[in-house]
Amino acid sequence: MIKDELTRLIAQAIKKAQHKGDLPKFDIPEVVLEHPKQAEHGDYATPVCLQMARLARMAPVEIAKQVVKCLPQAEAIGQVEVAHPGYINITLSQHWLAQQVEDILDTGETWGNINLGQGRRVQVEYGSANPTGPLHIGFARNVVLGDGLANVLAAAGYDVQREYYVNDAGTQMDLFGETMYARYAQALGRDVPFPEGGYPGSYIEDWAAEIAAEEGDKYLHMPREEAVPLLRDLGLSKVLAHIRQDVESLGIRYDNWFSERTLYEEGHFERIMTILRQGDHLFTRDGAVWFAASRLGVDKDEVLIRSNGEPGYFASDIAYHYHKFVVRGFDWVIDVWGADHQGHVPRMRAMMQALGLDPKRLTLLLYQLVTLKRGGEVVRLSKRKGEIITLREIIEEVGPDAVRFFLLSRSADSQMDFDLDLAKEQSERNPVYYVQYAHARIASILRYAAEQGATAEGGDLSLLTHPSELALIRQMLLLPEIIEQAVLNLAPHHLTYYAQDLASAFHVFYRDCRVVSSDPADAEVSRARLKLARAAKTVLARTLHLMGMTAPESM
Repeated sequence: MIKDELTRLIAQAIKKAQHKGDLPKFDIPEVVLEHPKQAEHGDYATPVCLQMARLARMAPVEIAKQVVKCLPQAEAIGQVEVAHPGYINITLSQHWLAQQVEDILDTGETWGNINLGQGRRVQVEYGSANPTGPLHIGFARNVVLGDGLANVLAAAGYDVQREYYVNDAGTQMDLFGETMYARYAQALGRDVPFPEGGYPGSYIEDWAAEIAAEEGDKYLHMPREEAVPLLRDLGLSKVLAHIRQDVESLGIRYDNWFSERTLYEEGHFERIMTILRQGDHLFTRDGAVWFAASRLGVDKDEVLIRSNGEPGYFASDIAYHYHKFVVRGFDWVIDVWGADHQGHVPRMRAMMQALGLDPKRLTLLLYQLVTLKRGGEVVRLSKRKGEIITLREIIEEVGPDAVRFFLLSRSADSQMDFDLDLAKEQSERNPVYYVQYAHARIASILRYAAEQGATAEGGDLSLLTHPSELALIRQMLLLPEIIEQAVLNLAPHHLTYYAQDLASAFHVFYRDCRVVSSDPADAEVSRARLKLARAAKTVLARTLHLMGMTAPESM
């Protein structure tokens, strides 16, 4: 990234000024570069001289002047200015900017990649809804956020594994099995009462009817305690198939679907209980086994094994994360959870300490709720009452690209409204349409150029001097910084804003600069602009793909 190169050059200049005696010796603070809010102040600015004033016992402006005097010459730097109260402003060279178009074209689909992660193994676990019904829009935000984050982590040099945790153990699955049994029997005309607290959705009736049609009544001819778990597993397979179809329709493909049951079947639960017991992290009260979280600074202790002998939810959490860190050896784990899990964060940190693991290796990314709106009115969701709007319905109504863009367009800690009407609108008001239309427009320009026999071959990029051309190049060069920002802040929503800014820069360029001209006198400029258009198409497509969206060739 050019930002990193400029940072290095400024730090080098400070050291040189110290070596010459123009600045006293002191430990140089971190050099931070910012983008000035006003374009006339340059492309980058650093306040480092303000930070050094106390250390140097000099006025920040005087420090800045000494640093600028020692700043090495670099092809990328066009102009350097000292601005009160002590900023150093840097404007990139127009010639250097224009030459970056070739670099983008040479790099192609990997443009924007950085090596922040240096191959560290990171697992992103997202989705992971209880497998008792289809995904709704709340969980859709989970999978879109998690997958977008996984994409930018991969682009930033991490070795990423995407995982869906299948909660196929515990009381909720027992109740699901009872519900499946009742609906199966009812589908075959038997008067079997619906279980108290069961899952009332019509989707379970549909799946039970399918099983009845496929398998007949054989499960009614065996003891109920044998039939219920079998029907539970048949129902589970149908739920997971439904969920797989939904996430794949969004372009999401997991590397692993991890079964909670395996934690118990393969002995991982017993192993963590031994570790916790040896570490004096367990105690017994009221017939239950508790995790002594309070001994590790948490307000509340947690049940691991209930008084009926069944493991609690937190027992699975501990065994699962033991498996992630110790068995599979991930360097970093990111769990994407709903904001209603906020209270679980301290106990998860305590769990890491109890297992002898650095709590910093586990990150819990919490996201807020989604409100669906249509016609300005809120569309209510109620999964437990069976009155749900499924993710599949939303995808069918507005398309997978709109679902991904809108659900990614706010920071995870912000509640969001999903305007279904806007998502379908084909106008500049709809950011999805606006961004994808920019890509389609470039594709159309390139097709037209080919029809006219115009080519980018031999285009002289030094001819790209128009302010709109340079503004577009500046936007394209920001993608590596956007990826870095998205990773450091776990904030893939920055991609949506960047995509709109990039599309806007292209639309302005298209308005101001004719790309393909019939005038022979403009042939050289046309070749250079065709190169620029191809590079812009590359960066727009790259940005859309990082968001998990398609880059249409026509609209």
